[in-house]
Amino acid sequence: MNGYTEEGNASWYGAPFHGRRASNGEIYDMNKLTAAHRTMLFNTMVKVTNLTNGRSVIVRITDRGPFVENRIIDLSRAAAAQIESIGPGVVPVRLEVVSGNDPFSGYFTVQVGAFKDPGNAQRLRERLDALYPPATIQQVDLNEGTFYRVRVGKINGEQAAQRFADDLKAREGFHAMVVRLDDETPGGSQ
Repeated sequence: MNGYTEEGNASWYGAPFHGRRASNGEIYDMNKLTAAHRTMLFNTMVKVTNLTNGRSVIVRITDRGPFVENRIIDLSRAAAAQIESIGPGVVPVRLEVVSGNDPFSGYFTVQVGAFKDPGNAQRLRERLDALYPPATIQQVDLNEGTFYRVRVGKINGEQAAQRFADDLKAREGFHAMVVRLDDETPGGSQ
């Protein structure tokens, strides 16, 4: 949906992920103008403007992330350099979809936790699967080690998924974040 805008914080990712497979199956190249977003469709073209200096860059969504609270996009190193965000690391930005499909359509899930211990992830998955099926575990290998992400539900539409995430926060006390369901390959952005 061209013209859709979103504001929040951007971070960037580089060397630890360079050469690894991104969520869309491509090999991540930190020298290309790409980015990770939790919910936008792959290949969506997004204009990212650094709100502290007005510099902007157009990136293609190729990966999922950032899985850090209060960040809406992870830029490649090249994209971060163009908007002068390498030094600060995290900067306020405005995103504007310049080409791509409706970012709110499709299926989404809610991530409620990430564990180093697979047993803890499995116990939570089993408890949540009884209440909010389906509950799944996604294994992700990062530099910090292997993590097991617990995700709940298969919800049609991002807004419905956000309402479900808000409900999970209120009922269960989870830090819940909405993630697009697509054919993810483990080892993408954090």
